[in-house]
Amino acid sequence: MTTWMWFFILAIIMQRLAELSIAKSNEKWMKSMGGIEKGEKHYKWFIILHCCFFISILTETSLNKHILTDVNYFLLLIFLAAQAGRVWCIHTLGKFWNTKVIVLPGVIVIKKGPYKYVKHPNYIIVAVELFVIPMLVGAQLTAVLFPLLHLLLLRIRIPREEKALTKAT
Repeated sequence: MTTWMWFFILAIIMQRLAELSIAKSNEKWMKSMGGIEKGEKHYKWFIILHCCFFISILTETSLNKHILTDVNYFLLLIFLAAQAGRVWCIHTLGKFWNTKVIVLPGVIVIKKGPYKYVKHPNYIIVAVELFVIPMLVGAQLTAVLFPLLHLLLLRIRIPREEKALTKAT
């Protein structure tokens, strides 16, 4: 991997760690307000998936004989658009944004910002990122495998999240 690729991957990892910190803070607030966590059993698989995602990128690019050195600006533009969407989701949900399924009974489901157009915009953004990030650094196998694994996990998560949100309102 080239220097820009290392910086790029490290920056994304740092971003994810910052988001986990925000999520933890929001989780504490929501639970102090009576929030109830749902789907604890499948959450660990998201953590495992995302950790393995970065390990897979690093492994695949280190084993790859073809070293990618140029930036694909089209993919970079898609990545930046996904980041804008990610920030929009986090900003729209504010203190309610979390990586876990935590609901506050009696609170109305937010239907503004990107949630006005799509029920689960962040899941779409993550799927795009799981494809684009590895493609940007030349990890094509990772780019195919991890969006598929993400979709499999979403087949568990989305119904549980929908059920939790429906019961909470």
